[in-house]
Amino acid sequence: MSSTTGDADELVRDPTRMSAKRWYVMAGGWSLLLTPWLYIGATSDHPPVVRVLLVTTVVAYIACYVHGLFVAMRRKQPAFSAALVLVMAALWAVMVVGFGPQDGAVYTVSYVIVTVIALVPSPWTAGAVALAFGGAAGIGWLWLAGEGVTGPDILGMLAISVAMLGQFRLIRANSELREAREELARLAVTAERERMARDLHDVLGHSLTTITVKAGLARRLLESGDVGRAGEEVTDVEQLGRQALAEVRSTVSANRVASLGRELAGAREALRAAGIEADLPAAVDDVPPDRQQAFAHVVREGVTNTIRHSGAGRCAVRLTPMSVEIVDDGVGSPPGTPAGHGISGLAERLAAVGGRVEAGPAPTGGYRLLAEVLPRTAAVRRREPAG
Repeated sequence: MSSTTGDADELVRDPTRMSAKRWYVMAGGWSLLLTPWLYIGATSDHPPVVRVLLVTTVVAYIACYVHGLFVAMRRKQPAFSAALVLVMAALWAVMVVGFGPQDGAVYTVSYVIVTVIALVPSPWTAGAVALAFGGAAGIGWLWLAGEGVTGPDILGMLAISVAMLGQFRLIRANSELREAREELARLAVTAERERMARDLHDVLGHSLTTITVKAGLARRLLESGDVGRAGEEVTDVEQLGRQALAEVRSTVSANRVASLGRELAGAREALRAAGIEADLPAAVDDVPPDRQQAFAHVVREGVTNTIRHSGAGRCAVRLTPMSVEIVDDGVGSPPGTPAGHGISGLAERLAAVGGRVEAGPAPTGGYRLLAEVLPRTAAVRRREPAG
């Protein structure tokens, strides 16, 4: 397993969003506050057996808090969590009774309260803390009544409970914020991958199709003995290869901007090399600048599909300020054929400028690809739910 995966597993296991090492350092540090009772238990006037029992109880209490709590948070098993809370409560009760009121062991209930806060889901945390606090106060009054449990003791335990509750709620809120940031980062990475895949499809699909067609034309010219024209086609193939390489580099660096005029010029050349009659607009001045890049991608995808799949003899591109349409007289595709990645990418691009894409068999035969930018009111009406 890679280190990245291991780190992710640790974060999932630990709801405080800390690694096991950091948790043990933090929890172990807090457990140092229990060391006075280790000393008191070892040097008390109790018989040796009782002293060993008290020290063992404190050590077990620390182990439950430092290790048991982390394991319970990782497992997220209600039965294990409940057993841990009950064991810690029993150990705390033994400490309270064994040390007595003069040693202040009643305040160590804060570790039980922290465990309750960490393991009980947030909607019920406050109620569970109140129950734990009430139980601790009840045990103190029952076993130590008149021997040191006073109003200030209860207020101190209450203050500890409230402070720990606020601390863990803050930890959980920070954890949720980190998770949200990580999710946004994952979404950003996914979006960037989709952009690169879409742009590489657009670049390589068209460029490789044109290179293939021109290489085939050059081969046929060489076979017919027209070396001059074959050399021109090979030169074009070399230039297209260099252009495709530059566009791939621009795509990777997110600097590529499609040009509608350049795409139309490339489409004319590609269609000529494929032996398809081209009917293309002479100018793109009527198309607003904010739509030219999206329309350029439509021309690239439509012409590439015509060359690769249609078997057409003629391809027409009709351009208006609001739309671009590519129609050929090829075999088309059966109704209901699912859209490919290229059409899906076009739909995303057109949606970004308030447009839509239609693709399918043309009414007069062949294939038709239409991309149009809807008037603002129509676009809003399409987004509104029916009824």
